[in-house]
Amino acid sequence: MSDPVIAKKAPFAVDVVAGETYYWCACGRSATQPFCDGAHKGSEFTPIAHVATATEKAFFCGCKHSKTGALCDGSHKTLG
Repeated sequence: MSDPVIAKKAPFAVDVVAGETYYWCACGRSATQPFCDGAHKGSEFTPIAHVATATEKAFFCGCKHSKTGALCDGSHKTLG
């Protein structure tokens, strides 16, 4: 499996609405970061669905290396 493109080495802060589904870009090629715009087509990457459990600010992974799915887990701090 190839590595995703690092969109940015920090999370994207997004206001989300409880019950809404957001499709996080896993490949890093989307022009609508942190969300999927279909740029992954033809690659092994697929977007990750994230259903908001509360209306709040969510921090979506920008480096595309999160081990916990769409939300930031701090993995960007270990990238070179």
